[in-house]
Amino acid sequence: MKTKNKSPWGYHLMLDCSGCNDNIANKSKIFDFNKELIRKIRMKAFGTPTIEYLLSGHKNQGYSLLQLIHTSNISAHFMDLSNTAYFDVFSCKKFDPKAAVQIIKKYFKPKNIKVNFIRRQAPDGNNE
Repeated sequence: MKTKNKSPWGYHLMLDCSGCNDNIANKSKIFDFNKELIRKIRMKAFGTPTIEYLLSGHKNQGYSLLQLIHTSNISAHFMDLSNTAYFDVFSCKKFDPKAAVQIIKKYFKPKNIKVNFIRRQAPDGNNE
């Protein structure tokens, strides 16, 4: 018989940033950011990140980042025309969301950040 576990199944940090600097349009800076973020939140990268420039000529053009980590993934989308960026860190391993915010501030210097951090649960409440 399965018992219900009250501990989270995973942790999800979502950040909406505006007023970012020009680093959001610099693939090398995004790569460096990803590497430092992984180190600071004590995750282990699974392979190399995918960083691609998407939607060229569209109002939402910019780089997208996807990094698999051993406990889930990190993704980010950078809109260079509006100087906005959106970040997601999802992991079943606990991490410090404040450390992630500090790295984002260091690299992209957003003027505004909306932070949402949730503890994910299995839909049936059973987190085994």
